Amino acid sequence: MKGKLSNLKHVDVGVCEHCIFGKQKKVSFSRTGKNSKVEKLELVHTDVWGPAPVKSIGGSCYYITFIDDSTRKVWVYFLKNKSDVFSVFKRWKVEVENQTGLKIKSLKSDNGGEYDSQEFKDFCSEHGIRMIKTIPGTPEQNGVAERMNRTLNERARCIRIQSGLPKVFWAEAINTAAYLINRGPSVPLNYQLPEEVWSGKEVKLSHLRIFGCVSYILIDSCNRDKLDPKARKCYFIGYGSDMYGYRFWDDQNKKIIRSRNVTFNENLFYKDRLSAESVGASKVPELPEKATLEEISESDIAIKSQNTGIEVESESEPSTPPRRSSRMSVPPDRYSPSLHYLLLTDAGEPECFSEAMQGNDSIKWELAMKDEMTSLEKNGTWSLTKLPKEKKALHNRWVYRLKEESDGSRRYKARLVVKGFQQKQGIDFTEIFSPVVKMTTIRVILSIVAAENLHLEQLDVKTAFLHGDLEEDIYMTQPEGFEVPDKENLVCKLNKSLYGLKQAPRQWYKKFNEFMSNSGFNRCNMDHCCYVKKYANSYIILAVYVDDMLIAGSNMAEINRLKQKLAENFEMKDLGPAKQILGMRILRNRSEGTLKLSQEKYIHKLLDRFSLEDAKTRNTPLGSHLKFSKSQSSQIDEEKCYMSKVPYASAVGSLMYAMVCTRPDIAHAVGVVSRFLSNPAKEHWEGVKWILRYLKGTSEMCLCFRKGNISLQGFSDADLGGDLDTRKSTTGYIFTLGGTAVSWKSKLQHSVALSTTEAEYIAISEAAKEMIWLQNFLKELGKEQDDAPLFSDSQSALSLAKNPVFHSRCKHIQLKYHFIRELINDGELSLLKISGSENPADMLTKTVTTDKLRLCITSAGLRG
Repeated sequence: MKGKLSNLKHVDVGVCEHCIFGKQKKVSFSRTGKNSKVEKLELVHTDVWGPAPVKSIGGSCYYITFIDDSTRKVWVYFLKNKSDVFSVFKRWKVEVENQTGLKIKSLKSDNGGEYDSQEFKDFCSEHGIRMIKTIPGTPEQNGVAERMNRTLNERARCIRIQSGLPKVFWAEAINTAAYLINRGPSVPLNYQLPEEVWSGKEVKLSHLRIFGCVSYILIDSCNRDKLDPKARKCYFIGYGSDMYGYRFWDDQNKKIIRSRNVTFNENLFYKDRLSAESVGASKVPELPEKATLEEISESDIAIKSQNTGIEVESESEPSTPPRRSSRMSVPPDRYSPSLHYLLLTDAGEPECFSEAMQGNDSIKWELAMKDEMTSLEKNGTWSLTKLPKEKKALHNRWVYRLKEESDGSRRYKARLVVKGFQQKQGIDFTEIFSPVVKMTTIRVILSIVAAENLHLEQLDVKTAFLHGDLEEDIYMTQPEGFEVPDKENLVCKLNKSLYGLKQAPRQWYKKFNEFMSNSGFNRCNMDHCCYVKKYANSYIILAVYVDDMLIAGSNMAEINRLKQKLAENFEMKDLGPAKQILGMRILRNRSEGTLKLSQEKYIHKLLDRFSLEDAKTRNTPLGSHLKFSKSQSSQIDEEKCYMSKVPYASAVGSLMYAMVCTRPDIAHAVGVVSRFLSNPAKEHWEGVKWILRYLKGTSEMCLCFRKGNISLQGFSDADLGGDLDTRKSTTGYIFTLGGTAVSWKSKLQHSVALSTTEAEYIAISEAAKEMIWLQNFLKELGKEQDDAPLFSDSQSALSLAKNPVFHSRCKHIQLKYHFIRELINDGELSLLKISGSENPADMLTKTVTTDKLRLCITSAGLRG
C-alpha cells in the first residue's frame, strides 16, 4: 500500500428504531455493491443513540458507534449533546486513518439534523467525503448500523440487569458490550474475531470477567496502616479502552477507579450486596489462593467458633458495649463521581513510591529519583548519623510530577520532600517568610524588553531549595527505596535545606541574595526579587520567582558571563530565550518589535477541566442582566447538596490566576463572583460559567508589548454602591507602560461612599499609591517617569483633590485618603481629566457594553 490510498465506498447514516430508552437519529457507513473490494475502512457504518432517561455516571446522554464493514470492528463514543457528533466524527476519522493509512470516501446520512450543519458539509467537502441522504422511513437501508445498535442495547441491558447495577451505569454496560463484540466470533467474517482481523494480532481472552461482579482491589502499603484492611471492595464495570487494567466502581466513596492488582469473586454481584451484608460472614464465598482481602471482625470470629466448637476467650467483656459512631465520612465529589478521581489518576503521576515502581513508566520514574539523589549527594545535603535521644526524625516522601516543556515534550520529575508539618516552631524553625517577584514586576520588565529590543533569557535552578544552609539541627529518615545497606538504623542529619521544610524557601532566598550582592547587583527596594546591575554602556535586570529566573539585558556577552557565574555556584538549567514563565507563554517577534504574553493554553485546560470546551461563547465577561447578592445563596437542603458538588471555589481560583496574569478585562467579573465563595448559589455558578464562556471566545487574547518609547499612564474609576449587599463602591485602576497594561486592580472599597465624588476620590487615592510604586520602581531600573499622568473621569473628585477645602460633604472622609493632596502640591502626581467614554478603567468597575469593552481592551494593549 506504499504510496497508495484505498477508497471508502461510502458512509451511511440511519435511524435507530430499537432503542431501549427511545428513538434518535443515527450515523452509518455502508457498502455499495457486493462485488466491492473488501478492505479496512473501505466501508464504515455509524449510529447515534439516545437520549437516555438518565445520564450516565460521566454525564453522557447519547452514544455514537462506528463499524468497519470489512472487519466488523465497532467503536463507541459517549456524548453529552447531539451537537458533539461532528467533533467526535473528526476525532475518530483522524484516529483510524492514522492507524490504517486509508481515507473515507462517502458519508451516507438519514437526514439527521446533526449532519445537516454547514460546518459538517464543508468539512466533508474539504476532505473529499461525498454525503448521501437515505430515503426517510427506510431503516433497512442502514441495516448494519441498526442491527449493531440493537445488539449493543440488548446485551448491555442483559448484563446490567443481571449484575443489578443502577441505570446510571448504562454507558459502562454499552462499553463492555462493544468490547466483547469485538472479541467474539462474527458471522460475516466466518466466525473470526473482529479485533484479530482489524489488528492482525492474536487476541487473548483470559482477562475477561463477569460484569458487575464483586472485586477486591489491593490497597498499597503506603496508603494504609498495619491494622487497616489490605483490600477495598468494589464492583467490576469494564475494561480500559486504550489503557491497561480494569475499571471498578467504589460504591462507598462513589468514584471510579482503575487497577490491575485485583481479585475477582464472580459468584457475587452488586445486587447481592444487601443480602450478603445481612447474612454476614456465615456464608463466606470461596476465593482464590491469595492473601485474605477483607478484614475479619470479632463477630466473624464468634460465628466461626460456634460452627467449629472452638472457644474464643476475651480479656474483658464489659456489660455495656462501647458506642461506636455509625457516621460515614465521605469526601465531597467536586465534579462528577467518576471525573474527580480520574482527573487525579489519568495524568500519569504516581501518588507514592510503590505506585511509581509498579506503573508502566517505572523506569523513567526511577531515573528521575536517581537524578534527584545524585543532586542531593553532590550538594552534601545530609550525613548519616545516629539519632540523638532528645530529637525526633522527620519523615519524608517522594513527589512525582510530569512537566510539559514549551516544545510539547514531557519531563519526568521526582522530588524528595520532607513532611514539614511535623516541625515545631522554636525547635525546628523560626522565621519562614520568603518573597517572590510580583506579577507587575514581570510585566514591567517585559515591557522594557520589547520597547528597547533587549535580550531575554531564562534559567531554571535545579533543586533550588537544596542550596540553602540550615541554622537548626534537623534529622530525617532515609529516603524510601534508597536506604544504605547495613545502615538502615541510621538517620539523615540535614546540612542543607530540603523541599518541604518550612524554612527552605527563606534559606534559599538568603543564599541567592548573598550571591547577587557579592556579584555587584543592586536589589530593588520596590521588589526584593528584582536585581539590577549597570555597566558602562549596558545593564542587566534579573527577576527570580523561587527557582525560575528571567534575565534581560542589551549585551549578550554580559548575560553569558552571569549565566556562567550562576552555574558555578548553583546547579542551573539554561533554557535559552524565554518562552514560558509561570504558565504564561512568551511569544516574541523581534523583527516586528512585539512581545506577547499569552495564557491561551491555560484557558483551554480550564475549559476542558470544567467541561465547557464546547459551550457557546459570550461577548462580555458578565451579562448586564446578571445581578448577584447573598440573598440568592442556597437555603434549601436540595440546593445546598447540589452546590456542594459544584467546583465553585476551584473555578473562581482558576479564573483569578488568569485575571492576575494577563486578563484585566475579567477583573471586575471575577471580583463579583468571588464574593460568594462561602455559600454560592446556582445563579452565582451561572455567572462563573458565563466568564468561562467569554474566555472561550477570547482565548487568543494576550498582552502585546511593542517597540518604542516607554511612557507610564494611569486611569482611575469607581462605581458607586455596586455591591447589592453592603452598598460599597468598587475601585478600579489600570496603568499602562508604552500603551500596554502592566498593573490593574478591581476591588471593593473598605467603607461606604456617600456620593460619586467620594467614591471617585477614594479610587484616585488608591491609584496614586500604585503610581508612586511604579515610578519608584522604574527609577531604580533607570527609567524615570516623574511626569506620568493619572486620569479620572470625575471632575468633582479632581477638584476635591486639587483644592484642600473642608466642608460638610467631605469632612467625614478618612484622613488616609487625603495624602493625594500632598502629592499634588509637591508635584509628584499629575491629575488630568478624561472623558468617561474613553476611560479604560470602566471595565474594572462595572459591566460595560460590547463597544465600550472593545475600546477598553484596545486601550489596555490586549490583542487577539
